[in-house]
Amino acid sequence: PEGWMQIKPSDYSKSGYDRGHFCPSADRSSSDGANSSTFLMTNMAPQKHALNAGPWEKLESYSRSMARRNTTLYIIAGQYGEKGKIKNKVTIPTNFWKIIVAVPDGQNINKESRVIAVDMPNVDGIEDKNWRDYKTTVCQIEQKTGYNFLNFLPLPQGHGSLRPT
Repeated sequence: PEGWMQIKPSDYSKSGYDRGHFCPSADRSSSDGANSSTFLMTNMAPQKHALNAGPWEKLESYSRSMARRNTTLYIIAGQYGEKGKIKNKVTIPTNFWKIIVAVPDGQNINKESRVIAVDMPNVDGIEDKNWRDYKTTVCQIEQKTGYNFLNFLPLPQGHGSLRPT
């Protein structure tokens, strides 16, 4: 909207950060419109290349492989923390997180559903790390972000009944 700060791809130039996608382009290949929407700046945040091309991308690829195996994925992703700004306007997060609930097609989410939760630092030097090195719990991400995830599910409190993997 007019009057709001406009973030542009050029704002990232020579910043040392990639435009890291929360929802990757490869996850929205069903139409040109769906794919184009992943390139909106609201779907991006400054991400170190080592994270973007390393464990974050490896988790994205793993997620797509699960989806190809007749699994429905519910994915929530975000960031937290601030370690500065690019051009005094784009906040550089300290961490990126993702929560994935994987459900075999035709089934409903229940206490046996597989949950993957990761919390990854936005730093150099982790390009060879595996996404599994950053596994955490939904509750830990909730504590760090102040959000309440998965509260819409008919599960016992604490999400401890979801099977973390």
